[in-house]
Amino acid sequence: MAYLIDTSIWIRLERDRKRPRDVRELIPGESFALAAITASEILVGVHKAKSPDQRIRRQRFVETILQIAPVEEFDLPVARVHAELAAELDENGIAIGSHDLLIAATARAKGYVVLTHNPREFKRVPGLEVRAV
Repeated sequence: MAYLIDTSIWIRLERDRKRPRDVRELIPGESFALAAITASEILVGVHKAKSPDQRIRRQRFVETILQIAPVEEFDLPVARVHAELAAELDENGIAIGSHDLLIAATARAKGYVVLTHNPREFKRVPGLEVRAV
């Protein structure tokens, strides 16, 4: 099984002063990646650091993530799934954050299970496999 690691997982690891490689403890022996929007979200965290020391720590943390986890692009197949999901959710009056919808579309299009600390949002997406930790 392959996992698309949600931003919430990386944030929790960083806040708990763990290493990015510790994500493997959550999914032993499994492969993982992150969506391009997740890369953007964790990079935003670097820019929003409250002190120079925190910025340096976060920068190292994020760069390590980007070295160990492949980044799945928002390409045409993902765009097609995204459009289908956005229309279906809207038609059914189901709201989901725009970034979470991009993560969900990436997972659905590329065959990943979403690993998250925020299952509430992702469980609204039909056909998406979600694992909460």
